[in-house]
Amino acid sequence: MFEFQLLRKDGKARRGRLITPRGVIETPVFMPVGTQGTVKAMIHRLLVEMGAQIILGNTYHLYLRPGIEVIKEAGGLHRFISWERPILTDSGGYQVFSLGQGRFGDRKSKVKVSDEGVEFRDHLAGDLHFFTPEKVIQIQEVFGSDIIMPLDECVEYPIEKDYARKALERTISWLWRSVKAKRREDQALFGIVQGAFFEDLRIEATLRTVEIDLPGYAIGGLSVGEPKEIMLEMTDLVCEHLPEEKPRYLMGVGKPEDILNAVALGVDMFDCVVPTRNARTGTLFTSRGVVNIRHEKYKKDFSPLDPECECYTCSNFSKAYLRHLFVAEEISSYVLNTIHNLNFYLKMMEEIRKAIEEGRFDEYRKKMLSRVTQKL
Repeated sequence: MFEFQLLRKDGKARRGRLITPRGVIETPVFMPVGTQGTVKAMIHRLLVEMGAQIILGNTYHLYLRPGIEVIKEAGGLHRFISWERPILTDSGGYQVFSLGQGRFGDRKSKVKVSDEGVEFRDHLAGDLHFFTPEKVIQIQEVFGSDIIMPLDECVEYPIEKDYARKALERTISWLWRSVKAKRREDQALFGIVQGAFFEDLRIEATLRTVEIDLPGYAIGGLSVGEPKEIMLEMTDLVCEHLPEEKPRYLMGVGKPEDILNAVALGVDMFDCVVPTRNARTGTLFTSRGVVNIRHEKYKKDFSPLDPECECYTCSNFSKAYLRHLFVAEEISSYVLNTIHNLNFYLKMMEEIRKAIEEGRFDEYRKKMLSRVTQKL
């Protein structure tokens, strides 16, 4: 039911096509994050209109609220949220650790990790829960998401090598248990490569993960506070050891420049809260650079936010008006800003795919990097 077609390469950059039961996904692809079954300040119709091919849901958050029984009675996650295109749900492992309010592996942390699974108190009511690899798969099978992720242990930066080794071993063990627990054939389980920030551990983790023949592979444990140079080094290292015929997913990345550089290393799939979260703080990505719409200098700037953008926001409203809405704390500010930022990301991905097809990706990447890193 799942097939990945590698259509063209330009250097290490890849132009592909991921075929799923709910539709074809053209890659490289950016997947808007819909943590709780919705992309914040956005509605599904607008996502479809701007070309979103797939969205993410979060197992941790959906498990807590509304809960798996509600989603089960609704007929699965697609029906519950009325989204007909593919959905990827992550395991919730990152949220379990990041919301634990303590160093991963620290005895004082609210998260207790063992070889069996993870004990944690939820951030809403403080109730005690226990995730095993099997339970995480069972939850996602109730959801019916198209691509599912196994429970893994994500470690922070910096981390001691001894603990990084333990986390690697747990992640591999949990992946095997996830494979054995999986029952539905209409869902694709991706493996997650950990190994922290040590080259030998990353290579070992990659090789041991790809020993398990899976529909795709994710690069986890990056974008957790490490310098960008290390993130790119680890991404490049892992991609060198991943099979060409399978899609590669860099989890939680990132800013436009991060995506451009990771595509150049051979990554196919991305997700991140950056475009939506930044939209709600008035930080907007444009073809000419990053605009902080809060600034006083935009108070009487009646030009469009991005003259090269044809989204609803840029086609109808000036920077002055967008600043007014933000300063006035109007809800429509979140909506209009989010429309633009997501449209910018999705349009950039279209341009990336076209540039790879035409053999000019490096030229396109350099041009875009000189623009998107500018602060206006």
